[in-house]
Amino acid sequence: MSSTLGQLFRISTWGESHGVGVGVNIDGCPPMLEISQEDIQKELDRRRPGQSDIVTPRKEGDVCEILSGVFEGKTLGSPIGILVRNKDQRPSSYDEMKDKYRPSHADYTYDAKYGIRAWHGGGRASARETIGRVAAAAVAKKVTDSLCPGIETIAYVKSIKDLEANVDPDTVTFDQVESNIVRTGDPAMVDPMINLIKEVRSEGNSVGGVVECVIRNVPAGLGAPVFDKLEADLAKAMMSLPATKGFEIGSGFGGTLLTGREHNDHFFMEGDKVRTKTNRSGGVQGGISNGENIIFRVAFKPTATIMTEQPTVSTSHEDTELKGRGRHDACVLPRAVPMVEAMANLILVDHLLRQRAQCGL
Repeated sequence: MSSTLGQLFRISTWGESHGVGVGVNIDGCPPMLEISQEDIQKELDRRRPGQSDIVTPRKEGDVCEILSGVFEGKTLGSPIGILVRNKDQRPSSYDEMKDKYRPSHADYTYDAKYGIRAWHGGGRASARETIGRVAAAAVAKKVTDSLCPGIETIAYVKSIKDLEANVDPDTVTFDQVESNIVRTGDPAMVDPMINLIKEVRSEGNSVGGVVECVIRNVPAGLGAPVFDKLEADLAKAMMSLPATKGFEIGSGFGGTLLTGREHNDHFFMEGDKVRTKTNRSGGVQGGISNGENIIFRVAFKPTATIMTEQPTVSTSHEDTELKGRGRHDACVLPRAVPMVEAMANLILVDHLLRQRAQCGL
């Protein structure tokens, strides 16, 4: 079904934004891996609301509960269930949305498809659903570390509106990204980006941008052509995140401006290892990893909920107006960083397990 991702490492997320809680079921996790509530909580704390003065002020601790699949600190090999209860619910903030469609939200399309929707906070269309993904990815990282130690996934804010960070994906560190609340790897862009977010928020407006991600030390051979190419699965995973509108890997759309002679990554030998002199392929060729760093970018639109009056349509199909209410991010980029990392790790672990099953690692 549409709430399930993966073939061997398989996750299913569930829950609505203002329901009892949200969570995930994980199937296919190998046994005997050490995992704790603290391991999962560390990742959830990076995506939770209320963590700084440039994100939504919704006060959620996002404390996870491991319901199954772990005993005495180790995975059992059976399904792992993880729950995060919703605590700071304010469904009354959405009363007007019961009868009016929010512009650029999923309100109308959910009604058009299902004939019913959880209009409190957007239900399944809310970014709160990603809690299950981030929790599952914390488990996935444990599997990846056991199968292929040294793999490192780091995402960071590359741009917000027209402000672009200068970040070297080959050298940026996790600590550099986490040292600032906007989560960019360029110290010179921290204050300008923060100021821009605060400015648009004060105007009742919102802003979007780009998250870039690098995956280092990936072995050659991951990916399953033709339909499960590594970059195809990464693209689907990233585009399944709320507010995403674009994906590119390596040279991306910029590569269309080059000739083949300019774009080709030439091979050379480094000891007994095949390398490429450039990495315009972004670490993937023919849908299979080539051992170079995997580098991709994800475009996030401006947050759809803004605190100004906008034209819209009612559920009875009459023209009307609607002003946003509730607690929302003026820019999703800082909290999107751990979500992008999570989706990358979920795709990576599934392909590692598939490679081991078919060809061995």
